[in-house]
Amino acid sequence: MQSLSQFLASDVSSASLQEVLLVTTQTCIEISSALKKGSLAGILGMAGNENVQGEEQKKLDVISNNMLKGALLASPAIRAIASEEEDDIVPANTDGEYLIAFDPLDGSSNIDINSMVGTIFSIYRQVGSEPATEADFLQPGKNQVAAGYVLYGPSTMLVFTTGHGVNMFTLDVEQGEFILTRENVKVDPETQEFAINMSNQRFWSDAMQNYVNDLVAGKDGSRGKNFNMRWVAAMVGDVHRILCRGGIFIYPWDKKDPNKPGKLRLMYEANPMGMLLEQAGGKAFTHTERILDIQPEGIHQRVAVVLGAANEVDKCLSY
Repeated sequence: MQSLSQFLASDVSSASLQEVLLVTTQTCIEISSALKKGSLAGILGMAGNENVQGEEQKKLDVISNNMLKGALLASPAIRAIASEEEDDIVPANTDGEYLIAFDPLDGSSNIDINSMVGTIFSIYRQVGSEPATEADFLQPGKNQVAAGYVLYGPSTMLVFTTGHGVNMFTLDVEQGEFILTRENVKVDPETQEFAINMSNQRFWSDAMQNYVNDLVAGKDGSRGKNFNMRWVAAMVGDVHRILCRGGIFIYPWDKKDPNKPGKLRLMYEANPMGMLLEQAGGKAFTHTERILDIQPEGIHQRVAVVLGAANEVDKCLSY
């Protein structure tokens, strides 16, 4: 069985990128350990302040952000970091080659009920002679050199790509390292499973309501087949299910909050998950364009997301 370090040594030619991936994933192992302690370590509950998104932070949001921030800023390969929990980018080493954007704990509302959460990361190569600025991060997702996530579930799993397919690793807790358990993951272009937050249906566009109504109608509707619905309330969990057994994930535009027509963050969620799905043969779009083609306007930009099985994404967009 191949360990992550062995895999990277044979699959990733850049020693600096190997280092960034190892530092990131090793820190995620430490986050996993903290999560497993739960209430015993006094780390559950609210932190008593809001992040830049206007969302109340959980204690573990802050803890995991600080763990990743500290480890990455200490790496000479890192030029700067951007976090969903930070107002601004944080410059690191001017000589560093890589920018990394991350959501330290996706789905943190699930923490207190002991349900699935994860860490999502997105890596770009960017060099320069001056300290990094936000403008350095504003690259379309197609420029990513690596992207992935660590899922903290019954087992802790690492899923990532460097542009040469998607591979899955499982944490061996006795050895304290990730072991390759599934290679070259592919998503079937057809599916009968969808993930969407139905409680927002009344706020969607008419076209999206029509599409979902046809899914719910099943064999009795125009689609002529039954669909199952699943919703983890953590993007990392829903995307992992799609990579494992297929499906489509949708967080559509809605009119509930005019200031937030999109829920998910382009830099921290949509771009890395979009790269993973495309590398697995799926698709990732907003309602109008390929996610990886979007030119970001800011590091905390939000977008609508439709990703998963290629043929079903096309069908959704056809509405």
